[in-house]
Amino acid sequence: MTLEVGVLGYRFMGKAHANAMARLPMFFPDAPAIERSVLVGRDEDALEDAAERLGFDSIATDWRDVVADVDVFYNLGPNHVHAEPSIAALEAGTPVFCEKPLAPTLDDAEAMATAASEAGDDVPAGCAFNYRFVPAIQYAKTLLEAGDLGEIHHVRGQYLQDWLVDPDAPWSWRNDEEMAGSGALGDLGAHTVDLLRFLVGEDDLAGEIERVSGHLETFVEERPVEGSEAPAEPRENEDGDAVEDDETRPVTVDDAYTAQLAFANGAMGTLEGSRFATGHKNDHTIEIHGSRGSLRFSIERLNELEVLRAGDRGYETILVTDEDDPYVDHWWPPGHVLGWEHTFVHENYEFLSAVADGESFAPNFADGLAAQRVLDAIERSDERGEWVALE
Repeated sequence: MTLEVGVLGYRFMGKAHANAMARLPMFFPDAPAIERSVLVGRDEDALEDAAERLGFDSIATDWRDVVADVDVFYNLGPNHVHAEPSIAALEAGTPVFCEKPLAPTLDDAEAMATAASEAGDDVPAGCAFNYRFVPAIQYAKTLLEAGDLGEIHHVRGQYLQDWLVDPDAPWSWRNDEEMAGSGALGDLGAHTVDLLRFLVGEDDLAGEIERVSGHLETFVEERPVEGSEAPAEPRENEDGDAVEDDETRPVTVDDAYTAQLAFANGAMGTLEGSRFATGHKNDHTIEIHGSRGSLRFSIERLNELEVLRAGDRGYETILVTDEDDPYVDHWWPPGHVLGWEHTFVHENYEFLSAVADGESFAPNFADGLAAQRVLDAIERSDERGEWVALE
């Protein structure tokens, strides 16, 4: 059986997943056969160009014409279009793979998770937390499950970028609360929260996150519309009141966030995410400290895991590229490193295999909702200026 795949979205994530689908038959021969059937978007001319480049057979300008007719539906659009198409697909019995964060609001995420639950395990609904599928993260998971680090005391997660440091960097949908939900918190923090849940929460090594304290900050309040120049000075009317300029749009989300976490077993966590961390392009780091050891990981050194075990005098850097390491037997000889795009191949392999076999998949919409609850609590904590318990 060949799975016909429909994809909504053809820019950043559309390219990443289309590339992964193209690689599957080359490196994962046991992956299900798929056909990149239809690419969905609003701009017909741009769609035709993207479909040719990304290997899709056809295009559609309305997702409603697609979700019930394909075998799998990928929702890779902006956050504000995650809920309605995904729910419609699930109600039609079509498996869904949705980008993170699951939705811009907690209410939307809950509706999506409910739809996934009602569709049943044989209609997988996956949430795109691709960093779970880094071989080094998978290896870290085995160490934690084996108890090598002992009782978990501290977890730390940072996700730092600098693409908005320039105040003249153009406005995008990621700067708008209605479309994105939040800024660095949802865009970057969702990944960090999910990784910590995956590594120390799912198996109750530290348990689920119980309460949070958060701080959000917006450094630049408005940005120029792409293709225009920002005004040299803010405009005012005759009464001296600020006037909205057509060439700029307000930034209504956070540029950076920090948070403290309290886990069920008493472990402490600290999180940080920023689009203003000068010198950091895509630096996602995780540290976990236990009673018998510690580990450190950075996405900028994706093939390495730093591990300290009881009795060691310092960290050992493990190059996770051997054939017996997770997923690596599908790729190159030891020492020939993998890259960021390979995480999408692993992710698509697992999801599409689950679809073909009619089995459940993780991370699923319930995982996406769990991360959303943490993000929502961090936001509410910032608004209230106090610790907030997860609901």
